[in-house]
Amino acid sequence: MKLTMLKSKIHRATVTHAELDYEGSCAIDLNLMDQANILPFEQLHIYNVNNGERFTTYAITAPRGSGTIGVNGAAAHKASPGDLLIICTYAELEAKEAEHFNPALVYVNGDNAITHTSHGHLAAV
Repeated sequence: MKLTMLKSKIHRATVTHAELDYEGSCAIDLNLMDQANILPFEQLHIYNVNNGERFTTYAITAPRGSGTIGVNGAAAHKASPGDLLIICTYAELEAKEAEHFNPALVYVNGDNAITHTSHGHLAAV
């Protein structure tokens, strides 16, 4: 049996721009992608903390160290600059593999700079 498990998360990233007239995607600072183990063109599930919108798109790279979180194409209707997003990826794992799998969790500040990371341990609220 396969289970769908959280593979990675960037928690409360701030949207830096939303561009409607662009091929759909989400541009993410390459530092964040590396730390969250997100590949270019990987499917993303995005949850907008500000308005409750939930949408699916794919990742594209933004310049390393830029702090960019850009929502492009039709998804730009679902997020505005300044909105906080939770960006997630998921993986299909066999049940035995899932028992020991730890997702990459990346936490950022208001400038999308990494404050800390974790592998499988949620931050206390």
